[in-house]
Amino acid sequence: MVFRDKQVVLGVTGGIAAYKAVEVLRLLVKAGAEVHVVMTRNAMEFVAPLTFQTLSGNPVHTELFSLVQERDIGHISLADRADLVLIAPATANVVGKAANGLADDLLTTTLLATKAPVLFVPAMNVNMWENPLYQENQARLEKHGYHFMTPVSGDLACGWEGQGKLPDPADIFDYAQDFIGSRDLAGRTILVTAGPTREEMDPVRFLSNHSSGKMGYAIARAARNRGARVILVSGPVQLSPPQKVDFVKVTTALEMLEAVLSRSSGADAIVKAAAVADYRPARREHLKVKKGDASEGSISLQRNPDILAELGKLKGDRVLIGFAAETNDLLVNAGKKLAEKNLDMIVANDVSMPGAGFDSDTNVVQFLHRNGQVEKLPEMSKSEVADLLVDRIVDLLAK
Repeated sequence: MVFRDKQVVLGVTGGIAAYKAVEVLRLLVKAGAEVHVVMTRNAMEFVAPLTFQTLSGNPVHTELFSLVQERDIGHISLADRADLVLIAPATANVVGKAANGLADDLLTTTLLATKAPVLFVPAMNVNMWENPLYQENQARLEKHGYHFMTPVSGDLACGWEGQGKLPDPADIFDYAQDFIGSRDLAGRTILVTAGPTREEMDPVRFLSNHSSGKMGYAIARAARNRGARVILVSGPVQLSPPQKVDFVKVTTALEMLEAVLSRSSGADAIVKAAAVADYRPARREHLKVKKGDASEGSISLQRNPDILAELGKLKGDRVLIGFAAETNDLLVNAGKKLAEKNLDMIVANDVSMPGAGFDSDTNVVQFLHRNGQVEKLPEMSKSEVADLLVDRIVDLLAK
């Protein structure tokens, strides 16, 4: 997990979106981060410090002239310990002060003293967001290496509608991961496929499978967090695309084949985690088929192309990793697929096991390597599996 044992300073400023920072904090703590919350005086008008203290397990810092420990000066201690400073929500006021080097409270003093990455997540009225003075302040900070997440559009608390809403806490958490941890995939391009495909029979029916896309999306995030440029080719899923990846949405196996082959030449590694339909209806009807129109119990099928096999033929010196979702003879079937499709590694899992199903947040997998090595992993979250898989990609690329 990217945030495990990392020190995060979470700055909360005085906007109505301050309540959403509570969920950001919860996600950071759940991911293993040690979070130190700094609140401005205006922020305390919206959310009580006790809420953040209870969830973080640490005292909330509010005053400039106080000691963190007996001998530690507050803002220096916070600035030095931080692996990341995250300001959410960031008001126009705090952005303006930071852009002009002002340090008149604990948060802005910490910002001026830290050498850690700083990520601002602005939230404000649309007119304030569009004001040239605000935009100049943000641009000035970006020029000096500070990072910003763009607010989203929608109904604002002030009654206006437009850009200025704080992004969803899960999206903030996702975006922030990019500034923590190793960058050992910097300069590399990783292509990941995820989710199912759908093969339409008529305008209302299709053939598909139970793949949720969670595993593939976790791999995309993990590779991005290590500095890679990530291309994510996804079938239809109920997931938001990870931040800062090149996202390609497809529906059918033929669309996925085209999307993957047209982008594979620039990839250093390809991870094919998608569950592609093996067959499609031989004929797609343009009108809904009525009960009396079809032959009883009969659907004529046509085999889809094997995308992984095609990639294996074109492999070259790139790393190629596949998945084998099985219900029996796991290692035999996965090993056969590894050899036949010219893979460097295959991730095998028995989807009939508890904790390893398609829509589960956990997985139980084994890594089978080209040299015959087998790594059997315990049940763990799909994010943890993804982190270990990316470790193996780094090792394979080094060879």
